[in-house]
Amino acid sequence: MHAFDIDGLAASLRADTSDVEAFVEGLAVKLEDAMPGRVRVERARRGLRGPKLVRAISVEADDGRLELARSERGAVETRRARLSGGIVIKSEALEIDRWLGALGAALAAEAGRSERTRQALERLLLG
Repeated sequence: MHAFDIDGLAASLRADTSDVEAFVEGLAVKLEDAMPGRVRVERARRGLRGPKLVRAISVEADDGRLELARSERGAVETRRARLSGGIVIKSEALEIDRWLGALGAALAAEAGRSERTRQALERLLLG
């Protein structure tokens, strides 16, 4: 099984965080491809006829859930929730770099279990 460099993966995920909207939209698509069934993306329209944009991303990880939420004004908040029996027992805000590091670790762990995830991560890193 191919091992992934978690630091390299996190660097790839944060490659262009300067455009927050594009970053969040691209991240949602990549995560849905890499971890189907373990990622939930909430989208909502901006205005009456505007496109549906990502409002929240939730990633189920081994030890809990990683959450990203975007406000109406585009600000991003990232959190890690610890779960027990499906119930949140602790939730903490994380700076984006720490959140991306935790996400990279969760993706690398999933890649060790799933060929589909491994292939999606290779596309993410190479493309």
